Amino acid sequence: MSTPNPPPQVASQSAAAELDRLIAIMERLRDPHTGCAWDRVQTHETIAPFAIEEAYEVMDSIAREDWEALPDELGDLLLQVVYQARIAQEAGRFDFADVARLISDKMVRRHPHVFADQTLDPDLWERNKQAERAAKAEYGLLAGIAPSLPALIRAEKLGKRAARVGFDWDRPEQVLEKIEEELDEVRAELAGGDKARLEDEIGDVLFTVASLARKLGLDPEACLRHGNAKFTRRIETMESVLAETGSTLADLDLPAQEALWGEVKIRLLTPPAHS
Repeated sequence: MSTPNPPPQVASQSAAAELDRLIAIMERLRDPHTGCAWDRVQTHETIAPFAIEEAYEVMDSIAREDWEALPDELGDLLLQVVYQARIAQEAGRFDFADVARLISDKMVRRHPHVFADQTLDPDLWERNKQAERAAKAEYGLLAGIAPSLPALIRAEKLGKRAARVGFDWDRPEQVLEKIEEELDEVRAELAGGDKARLEDEIGDVLFTVASLARKLGLDPEACLRHGNAKFTRRIETMESVLAETGSTLADLDLPAQEALWGEVKIRLLTPPAHS
């Protein structure tokens, strides 16, 4: 049975109170004398990786439609924002209020059709982002695309940005041809065994595959997540099948492993029969 939504004013007051509580908890955890020994020695750099991890756990909850887990995962992600803001406040750089104010100002600035009674302009969002990048002295076609992004996501963003000025393939078939060309270059390097050159050529293959997904209107990161999940599902099914006989994958030679892989692949693709 779902809980009825409280009136907007009550919900806003409750959210503000809980956020104040979280900020106070973080302040206490970071207290140099009475705080947590682990929390008080953390830095911007040491906790930064947790933000990425928590963001992916949020994505996982959404992908699984686990709405009970999602508030908890969002809380973990919010904690990272509060944590970073607290460390910055202690150093006299900024505080949580600055973080909230800046994103609020940005949202209002990018939505004048909502907050300033202006006509909706489809190009306004990008023009505002360009102006913001210029204000930060970020110039150039690829400005603002963070180098620390996951490589596949960054590849997609780089390709999209280049496509804005026409530096792109016209058709997906042309990207397939480029993939074949890049694979030929990998094959040519295999005999030499130069890892640096192979890394370079395989990087070209992966970048071009990301471009193919983009040209097809697909998210390459989502494509790879789907592939990872499918591989995981098949391996786990193989292990389950072997467990019934007291065996493991390590007990099979490669031909037997491949044969079982084929059987499991068919089994997972075949819908269960209804009695």
